[in-house]
Amino acid sequence: MALEPGWCVILGASSGFGAAAARAFARAGLDVAGVHLDRRATLPLAEGVAKDVEATGRRARFFNANAADSEARAAIVAEIARAAGGGPRVRVLLHSLAFGTLRPLIARAPGEAASAAQLAMTLQVMATSLVEWAQALVGAELLERGARVFAMTSEGGQRALPGYGPVGVAKAALEAAIRQLAVELAPLEATANAICAGVTDTPAVRKIPGHERLFELARARNPRGRLTTPQDVAGALVALAEPGCGWLTGNVIRVDGGEGISG
Repeated sequence: MALEPGWCVILGASSGFGAAAARAFARAGLDVAGVHLDRRATLPLAEGVAKDVEATGRRARFFNANAADSEARAAIVAEIARAAGGGPRVRVLLHSLAFGTLRPLIARAPGEAASAAQLAMTLQVMATSLVEWAQALVGAELLERGARVFAMTSEGGQRALPGYGPVGVAKAALEAAIRQLAVELAPLEATANAICAGVTDTPAVRKIPGHERLFELARARNPRGRLTTPQDVAGALVALAEPGCGWLTGNVIRVDGGEGISG
């Protein structure tokens, strides 16, 4: 499946959904600007994704930076503009940031509940940073007409899950941001959709308390009898970036093999 040439900007590009999407969009013909935040121990993950992108013949510009930082964002957007030059600009923006506080909202013991600062950080990284990136790309005239904006949400945006409170709040806000962006980006014929993947074994999910039980229940619940993979989601993202999906916007789209409608 080949897309029209241009850039894909992926926030959270070194692992999980972001890494799989970077590889898939490169195979589909897009250059990749990846933003990731890695220490020395995990930096090879991002370097591996960048090499895989380049192996397809596409350009890779990867930035080890905090995607929620305004100064870093401005510098990265400027670099993307330089790399794009007079050619095709950004056709896809994927928000796949998975860094937040996993604590209850109400304390059962002293110091257990998420603090105001932790709530604010989680909300910014996992929700409002999407709006800030969309604003920056539009402001720099980098978003192509007919572009696609995607955000990774989860069942926690609609359901209460143990220890997931701050992230659940952020996911609900992320879905609201997608709906608003879908309306406000319509004059550019750009779409905005949230992707709700089935339970997937990613580094972020492994930080959730009781994730082993979560995996077990998901396998039992899914009619395919397995977990969703990042590659499942990446394939759906590429398909949704096709011109024929230009009338699909403002939705939460499940990519889960039927997990969400089973048992």
